[in-house]
Amino acid sequence: MEIFFTLLIIGIAIVNGWTDAPSAIAGCVSTRSLSPRAALVLAGVCNFSGAVIMAILRPGVAKSIYGIASFGEDGRVALLALCSALTSVILWASFASLLGLPTSESHALIAGMSGAALSSNMSSDAISLYEWRSVLIGILVSTLPVIILAFLLYRLTLRVFSSQERRGAMRYFRRVQRLSAGSSAFLHGAQDSQKFIGVYMLGLSFLGKIQGEEEFHIPLSITLVCAAAMTFGTMLGGSRIIKKVGCELTDLDPLSSSAADTASSALLGVCSFLGIPTATTHAKTCALMGVGLHKRRSTSPKVAAELFIGWILTFPVCALLGFLLSLLSQALFL
Repeated sequence: MEIFFTLLIIGIAIVNGWTDAPSAIAGCVSTRSLSPRAALVLAGVCNFSGAVIMAILRPGVAKSIYGIASFGEDGRVALLALCSALTSVILWASFASLLGLPTSESHALIAGMSGAALSSNMSSDAISLYEWRSVLIGILVSTLPVIILAFLLYRLTLRVFSSQERRGAMRYFRRVQRLSAGSSAFLHGAQDSQKFIGVYMLGLSFLGKIQGEEEFHIPLSITLVCAAAMTFGTMLGGSRIIKKVGCELTDLDPLSSSAADTASSALLGVCSFLGIPTATTHAKTCALMGVGLHKRRSTSPKVAAELFIGWILTFPVCALLGFLLSLLSQALFL
């Protein structure tokens, strides 16, 4: 069971890198500041670095995920439920990626865990309202505030560089864009890897591998496994998501893409430091919408609607999948 659980963790981390990380480099690719191969290498290196560094310095997000739900006292039942939650995330993320929708594995994981916990511990006490409050805060700050911040940052940058010759300014921002895309990928790794680490630590507690004060002492080996799996997923590509976010959502140039990356990175950095689980996909796509609003009609309403529908469906679909798969696993294996 431990091997199967570990494989699931690795699988979901790979899926996350495959579906989430492309959003961080979509702008670089669409403006041709970097080739797709170079952008993927940049994203992979920065993802891995962010995952390792933040897990060592500030593992607050991992702690939040660790305590998001209660799976009861029976370790075997709890582990089956947790595996069901992870399976629901993989199923939903794989389906959504086929449609080119950059879903949030963070929200899918939280919803799947909550649904699975309810099936193994039929009580409202299964859900930690305190940790869910952090999740709701993350949702709120990663949407409208990011749109506004990206809009204002883009507008300010345009004013500062209004006297500059356009071609020279764009050459400068092509270089800036590589740095801003790298920061987005770094903070994606910092945020999302901790979610898998938190789940892994939770599963180990069900197996009796950790207990007491050791629960939040994260071994370097676990950090490296989760970071490497997510980086491997990043290197697989996610070309459909890059196309939808970077090419179809809004018209981008190096200046607007840099503004969007900076706005989303600022939000992710603050949330990671405070231990607030945040959807990196939400932050990046909302930032792109913000710069698109400044251009008037630049943002595609159709693509924006598709993205929001994917985000909205994530919670009920993954919660229901987690609940049903948990019931099924208990019927088959207990």
